[in-house]
Amino acid sequence: MSNQVDVAVMIGSGVPKGLRALGKKVCWVVLVNGEQRGTAFSSRLEAEECRAAWLAQLSANHCAMQVRAQRA
Repeated sequence: MSNQVDVAVMIGSGVPKGLRALGKKVCWVVLVNGEQRGTAFSSRLEAEECRAAWLAQLSANHCAMQVRAQRA
């Protein structure tokens, strides 16, 4: 199964209230298969780091599933 992991930008009213209260007018979110996962980030770098973690986790899960299938 292939998973798509992306970083998307949110602008204006799409930014969560907490970040807007801090004066942020833009934020970034991680999408896994088109669905937001986790929190909104105030920097793209933070979101990219989260994306990398998701990719690593999904890759590890995929490898584990392959090993189990080979043993069955």
